[in-house]
Formats: sequence, structure tokens, C-alpha cells
Amino acid sequence: MKDLETITRLVCQVAREAGAYIRKERASFSVDKVERKHAHDYVSYVDKGSETFIVSKLREIVPEAGFITEEGTTKMEDGSAPSPQTSELTWVVDPLDGTTNFIHGYAPYAVSIALCKGREIVVGVVYEIVSDECFYAWQGGGAWIDVRGKKDDVRCEPLHVGKSKINDALLCLQLPYNSDAYKPVIKRLIDHFYGNVGSIRMIGSAAIALCYVAAGRLDAYAERYIGQWDYMAGALIVKEAGGRVTNYDGEDYFMEGDSVVATNGVVHQALLDAVRVAQNAC
Repeated sequence: MKDLETITRLVCQVAREAGAYIRKERASFSVDKVERKHAHDYVSYVDKGSETFIVSKLREIVPEAGFITEEGTTKMEDGSAPSPQTSELTWVVDPLDGTTNFIHGYAPYAVSIALCKGREIVVGVVYEIVSDECFYAWQGGGAWIDVRGKKDDVRCEPLHVGKSKINDALLCLQLPYNSDAYKPVIKRLIDHFYGNVGSIRMIGSAAIALCYVAAGRLDAYAERYIGQWDYMAGALIVKEAGGRVTNYDGEDYFMEGDSVVATNGVVHQALLDAVRVAQNAC
């Protein structure tokens, strides 16, 4: 297998190419082409087309790796998806994170690609399509952002989480599709934090929320009822930028769960405490 930095840079190119396809399709996109997977959970031919392209390119980079993909274009022989815990090398792909945003022409939306080795995330790439920002990290290599300038030159900068304490923190408390189960919790979280922190935002893309924590644009992010493809790449980027990532129970191994708390580290316990109280009250 190639070294992790080389793999990461190749994946950045794949993510950018997939993003170019998504950007092109958005220009002529019609809501008539949208399918409903579940209540308020949508997919289109753009998600599927992006995934097919990404998978074909990733197979060239690490041919021996398996796949976990949101739209299920690749599965194991028994029809199931491989697990990062049981597959030595596994790509985890969200071909279009923030589909609802995309449908409405509302930024941000992104391509998210991670490579896992056993129980560890070793590569993470998130490409935000509208802003043309590529966030990326490899295990032990730090977290980075590539931004294209006006003359199409690429500026590479390191990412570092912020230092705000909870009373000044900018929090992202997302609203997952499973509204019936999560509504009581999110109501309590907002009631607890609103007026007691810097402010609260809802972005609509888990991958981008994580990257914004890594970049210091947000101080914390929390969401439940999400898939591995939503958070895997961004989680590594946060950790390599100096932040902390756990599940809602505060466990450092979160890779097979459906909840994520990612912070600058300073506000992590305060957010976990609020989550615990909110969940116990429901």
C-alpha cells in the first residue's frame, strides 16, 4: 500500500473531481429527480453518480480495500457492507453529504471519504463543493486545508481547533432525520445552551460541521442518528487538528455507533454533561 500522505493527496483529487461533477449537475438540477429514502431523507441520481465515480477511482488507489458507502453501490458477496472492525482496509464514502442542502441550492454540501485500517481511521478527506475548500488529514500527519486562489493556485494551510470556553463557544447542534426519537433531546440541548454560549448553529452537513470544528470556525458539534459515512473523515480531521471526538457516552471508540461529539477539547465535558442530562430526561 502507498504511504498515507500519498493516498491522502490522491483522494483529495478524487474528491475534487466528484465535486466538479456535483457542481455541474447542480446547475441544471430539478427536484423532480429526487427520491425519498425515508421521511425527510433524500437521494438523487447525483448522489449515486458521484458514488459510482468515487468508488471506481478509490479502487485504483488501494485495490485491496473494501467499502462502506451511503448509497450502497458496493456491497460484500452476502449483500452486507464490511465493518471497519473486521475489514483490514475499508473506504467509508459519503458521495454527497448535505443532500437536502444540495437540493435547495443551500451551502454547504460536500464529498466525504475516509480510509480505515481495522479500528483506526488513517485517512480523511472532505471537499466542500460551493466554497471549493478541501479539508484533509492522515494519521499522524496533522490536519490541513487547501483553498484555490483567484489564479487557480492552491494555498495549503494547517488546521487548528479553537480555544473558546463554553460561555463564548459557537456550537453546532444538528437536526438528524430521525426527528421522533431525537426531538426531545435536541429541545433540551437548545434550552440548556441558548443564551449560555456564544451562539448555536445548524449547518446541514455533518462532514462540514466536523471540519469547521477542526478549523476553529465552530467550537463544538453534536449529532445522533447519523451514519459512519457522515462523520468518519471529519472525525480524523478534528483529532489531527488537536480536537477531541467521542460518542454521546463519552467513549473514544465511536466508529460503529450513530452519535458523535466533536469539540476543541475545552468544551467537551460540558457538552457531554448536557447530552447525558438531556438523554436521561427523555
